[in-house]
Amino acid sequence: MAESATLPERVVFQTHPSRYRHWNLSFQGDVATLAMNVKQFEPQREGYELKLNSYDIGVDVELADALLRLRFEHPEVRVCVITGTSDRVFCAGANIVMLRTSTHGFKVNFCRYTNETRLSIEDASANSNLRFLAALNGTASGGGYELALACDKILLVDDRNSAVSFPEVPLLGVLPGTGGLTRIADKRKIRRDRTDVFSTVAEGVKGKRAVEWNLVDRIAPLSKWDEAVAQMAKELASEVKARANRGVELDEIEAAHEGDTLRYRFVELKIDREQRTAELTLTAPDACPKTEADAHAQGAGWWYLRAFRELDDAICQLRFNEPHIGLVLLRVKGPAATWQATDALVAAATDWFVVETRHLVKRVLKRFEGSAKSLYAIADDGTTFVGTALELALGCDRIYVLNDADRPVELGVTQVHAGLYPMANGLTRLATRFLGAPECVAAVLARAGTTFDAATADELGLATVAPDSIDWDDELRLAIEERASFSPDGLTGMEQNLRFAGPETMETKIFGRLSAWQNWIFQRPNAVGERGALTCYGTPTKPEFNTLRT
Repeated sequence: MAESATLPERVVFQTHPSRYRHWNLSFQGDVATLAMNVKQFEPQREGYELKLNSYDIGVDVELADALLRLRFEHPEVRVCVITGTSDRVFCAGANIVMLRTSTHGFKVNFCRYTNETRLSIEDASANSNLRFLAALNGTASGGGYELALACDKILLVDDRNSAVSFPEVPLLGVLPGTGGLTRIADKRKIRRDRTDVFSTVAEGVKGKRAVEWNLVDRIAPLSKWDEAVAQMAKELASEVKARANRGVELDEIEAAHEGDTLRYRFVELKIDREQRTAELTLTAPDACPKTEADAHAQGAGWWYLRAFRELDDAICQLRFNEPHIGLVLLRVKGPAATWQATDALVAAATDWFVVETRHLVKRVLKRFEGSAKSLYAIADDGTTFVGTALELALGCDRIYVLNDADRPVELGVTQVHAGLYPMANGLTRLATRFLGAPECVAAVLARAGTTFDAATADELGLATVAPDSIDWDDELRLAIEERASFSPDGLTGMEQNLRFAGPETMETKIFGRLSAWQNWIFQRPNAVGERGALTCYGTPTKPEFNTLRT
């Protein structure tokens, strides 16, 4: 983006339904309704208005919070209806002036967060007995239609005016890259030629043609709208059983700010602005529940749930509020027995609350490795990379292990590595690490239930480098200084290519395109130059394009 772009105010990721400004969450039996009601004059920062139910990061934070609460606090809900309250418009998509006046990095992180939230809708449908109906009470454009695509079914009002559309190419000089093109091609499997037409017609497609092209599932006239919504919601609810009658209330995640350090209960984030590094430390408690009943009884206070909610908040803080931090140094501490007992509990879980926590951990692990930061796991004095903690290390770009008998580190394998926490590519982190040597996966899994030292970790291929104490400090210092000297652009491109080796999935396509195509297009003069389409949108000035194809 241009140098004049605004560095946004710090984003706060904790909220509560009582403080929602842009969504109304209500319940009727086993049906929840999440109604988009964006307050035009209450944007996340000054400089734009949220017209036509357009959204910014503040709207998305509330949506993500509502989805999390549906999964934990309302297991009785079997279907969620996502709709709007504005006349003739469901959602106009991401706010254009917000995008135009934001830094490039903020735009890309915003798009990534938005799509992670949409993926959580699809994850809830796949794993939490929760179906989603997009009841489009008016036109759904761009990101508004992309939100609908994340739902199980789409109902569009047939009022001769309302349409679904992807206007990014004809109006903005960019593309529906936050999952839009990928979902209509891979999820709804719409014909390529029709998708081409759809993505270049700014006014979109409405009525019977929208159904015929599979852009929506059904249409309904205004006179029968409420009846049609209720009928489709009933059909979706009949596909699943309620998980429970009573949920678990989530408390708010709070961190104490001490200078450049954020201290949560189990997570600490320490920023070094001069070195452009962050030290991220997760510490497991000495004692933990051994049964599902005990974990459920602790509710939101269960350390495993609390720690990963804190970690999730810390990751988002790093992405949005610390854009100059390039390298995260991860350490995990606490008794190996705590990690082993907790992993055994979640791996065999049947209790809905424990299962739901397991899915949250899965999503946090994905968010961690999907961040545009370099990630080093540091296994030095007093660290314990066992089980889920080792999964975090495997999500890093490198693992440094101190090999010194007098300064022991502890690593270990548990049940979770066999497939409990798949990556975006559908593989385990071990399978992705050893893509060319699958026999190494079996060798590592054979160690399940035990812990081992640095030398063994090195033999198993789990260490990138395992220096002794003589070389440790210099090796680590040089690795950190070297990383800081590289181009952040080059590093992001390299890391995002390397982290998801193996098969391609809809999820890896979405983030690959977001990291590459949209990252590139959002910086091109045809979009953001003085006469670029995104710059000129909403003004009397007509965009001018450089006609060279590249």
